[in-house]
Amino acid sequence: MNSQYVIEVEGLTKVFGDFYAVDNISFNVKKGEIFGFLGANGAGKTTAMKMLCGLSKPTSGEGQVAGCDILKENEEIKKHIGYMSQKFALYDDLTVKENIRLFAGIYRMPLSEIRTKTYEMLHRLEFYDYRNTLVSKLPLGWKQKLAFSISIFHQPEIVFLDEPTGGVDPITRRKFWELIYEAAYGQGITVFVTTHYMDEAEYCDRVSIMVDGKIKAMGSPAQLKAETGAQDMDSVFKQVAKEGRRTE
Repeated sequence: MNSQYVIEVEGLTKVFGDFYAVDNISFNVKKGEIFGFLGANGAGKTTAMKMLCGLSKPTSGEGQVAGCDILKENEEIKKHIGYMSQKFALYDDLTVKENIRLFAGIYRMPLSEIRTKTYEMLHRLEFYDYRNTLVSKLPLGWKQKLAFSISIFHQPEIVFLDEPTGGVDPITRRKFWELIYEAAYGQGITVFVTTHYMDEAEYCDRVSIMVDGKIKAMGSPAQLKAETGAQDMDSVFKQVAKEGRRTE
């Protein structure tokens, strides 16, 4: 594995019956970069992400995530990554502090480290006064901030974010991206993010665009706009995806 990459994939394919959910994709992701994985619903993004996270075995192809073989070391992969879904996966009937400690335990962090980092995180997020508040009582933007902070609580090499800003307002989305920047550029965590908000693609170092299970374009936002003559990433996406057969 090339030392500058934390994700390397070659010919990755996932077939369900005669349906190619992911069709022979190849790409790499550099350490500490923000990599946007774009595509319409049904393009194959979530299926590909599940394979990278060790949750689903590929039909064919090969790859490594954080130095772990996705075919043979899928359980080992889980020790090196964080994950945040669109639904945040927090427990509404637990308090803020209880959620932090629960997930830290799942990540098998030492108890002494959990206590110290919980205190630090509560103060950094300005959640200390709400540490004993049920998550169900928090505003959506606060839940989002908490879920992301928990997903990187154990300092993973890579964090996978699956449509993390769905359902929140533009101002909250922008603030969330400030957290992503701090994780990537401040802590050196590689961020792999799927999104259907094309303005968010502008915030990524590089993006790939999936259409019908295949990667049809890849590069920096500036590079893709130059190649297509488009003014923004929304126009880039429409040009690249215009022949796609799968619909939402």
